[in-house]
Amino acid sequence: MGVFPFSSPAIVGVFLFALITSSLLPELALAKDAGITRRYKFDIKLVRMTRLCHTKGVITVNGKFPGPLVTVREGDNLLVEVVNHVQNNISIHWHGIRQLRSGWADGPAYITQCPIRTGQRYVYNFTVSGQRGTLFWHAHISWIRATVHGPLIILPKPNVPYPFGKPYKEVPIIFGEWWNVDPEAVISQALQTGAGPNVSDAYTINGLPGPLYNCSAKDTFKLKVKPAKTYLLRLINAAVDDELFFSIANHTITVVEVDAVYVKPFDTDTLLITPGQTTNVLLKTKPYFPKANFFMYARPYATGQGTFDNSTVAGILEYELSNFSPFNSTSTKNLPFFKPALPPFNDTSFASNFSRKIRSLASAQFPAKVPQKVERRFFFTVGLGTNPCPRNQTCQGPNNRTKFSASINNVSFVLPTTAILQAYFFGQSNGVYTTDFPNNPITPFNYTGNPPNNTMVSNGTKAVVLPYNTSVELVMQDTSILGAESHPLHLHGFNFFVVGQGFGNYDPNKDPAKFNLVDPIERNTVGVPSGGWVAIRFLADNPGVWFMHCHLEVHTSWGLKMVWIVLDGKLPNQKLPPPPSDLPTC
Repeated sequence: MGVFPFSSPAIVGVFLFALITSSLLPELALAKDAGITRRYKFDIKLVRMTRLCHTKGVITVNGKFPGPLVTVREGDNLLVEVVNHVQNNISIHWHGIRQLRSGWADGPAYITQCPIRTGQRYVYNFTVSGQRGTLFWHAHISWIRATVHGPLIILPKPNVPYPFGKPYKEVPIIFGEWWNVDPEAVISQALQTGAGPNVSDAYTINGLPGPLYNCSAKDTFKLKVKPAKTYLLRLINAAVDDELFFSIANHTITVVEVDAVYVKPFDTDTLLITPGQTTNVLLKTKPYFPKANFFMYARPYATGQGTFDNSTVAGILEYELSNFSPFNSTSTKNLPFFKPALPPFNDTSFASNFSRKIRSLASAQFPAKVPQKVERRFFFTVGLGTNPCPRNQTCQGPNNRTKFSASINNVSFVLPTTAILQAYFFGQSNGVYTTDFPNNPITPFNYTGNPPNNTMVSNGTKAVVLPYNTSVELVMQDTSILGAESHPLHLHGFNFFVVGQGFGNYDPNKDPAKFNLVDPIERNTVGVPSGGWVAIRFLADNPGVWFMHCHLEVHTSWGLKMVWIVLDGKLPNQKLPPPPSDLPTC
């Protein structure tokens, strides 16, 4: 089966719309049985690309930004051959895929695999089990995912309907960021100096920055719709460092799914989506030609003390004329434009209220299997910190004498030089990782009050080991060290239930009484509230090594990450199989 790329900027509006409105993948409609094998080929290529009147070399899949649309059905086996034609090492992560007993295909470099080196190839081979909805794939090494990403759409099994009315059309919308320089140079410089990285030059919708940016009016995503129809918009935040508000002027949208999990539908004018999250919404168009065009805007929700790209990406919602319309194409060019109103960039109240509205469908067909009993409890602080400036070097971090860092329980994670999963599987952990990651902060403090004077982190490659099928409760607590900040935490290999959240310090004596154990949202990426905490539960039923990290890439680069190791169970179907023969070597 071939790939389905987004088009080049010159014809993106026409081609992308033709692609998405013809059907997500016509041949899938012809499949009689679930569980067939789908094949794609990803050629990692460097191509010249222009945005904002700046032309540069861009690492891409198959020459496209964003990359190709991958579409499967629940139960299908997916084989993706990745061939690396660039000088950078590469790996691909299938964000949100459970990877049940297929951790070798998960993708994070030096966690589950060594990266694919120049001239090498690797086939990612996994089955999509028990999932349906919108996810995405992206590079998982350094900041290469800035341009190496694309939608991953899982359709239900044949003859299984959505738990809402069938939409007229389905439209993937992927948010990203554009730098006029190489993002790899941006993070390399930041890690060298210890300062915060330079921010992006624009946000993008399906690779296009839109008319609010310099030199970009022609590079605008246009969604052409018909009156009195319902469209399913599959929203994906693939931005590197920014949570985003999104709204369409004069239109209400209905949220029906997040992170490939159906939710109780609710209406909203504006939504919030963090990097790593996906949100499916129904857009019901107006019953008649409205004599206007409508902007769709996305701009950041930012809570930290650092600088951020405080700009807005705009796309256009454009109604098509019917053959019987009294308007002609000349008159439609002069139609007024309506603009949406978005919350202030630091509106944490909106962020909190929006997240509380999201609840699992929890129906007989799609139950919320929340662990009711907990066998292991963990309390993790997440936040920023510092590392000392190396001798004979000038640093530009806090106080100009340190480097920015980030940590979980004050452990800033250090990537090894070989893959942890291989070291674990073959019993060769010596010198690669240790299993003494702290279950709780080593030194408790007033997490959201005045920060401690000592902001230095410890550094190490530490893991938590869990027996197979352990029920886990994890509370993640933001800290005020170098400023309270929202952190979108992503867990590989699992979905989890968000059973509670709040502001201030988590109280283990009072807060659990307010947990929702009936219909909490199930997802793979959750925002730890700025100056607050979030509690999640999951069942460790997937043997292997699983990465957990902040999906703000700058924080991951600074060390806000760790790994869980889930041991094999007793039965054959509870054990991780050996690695594939083509697994890359370090």
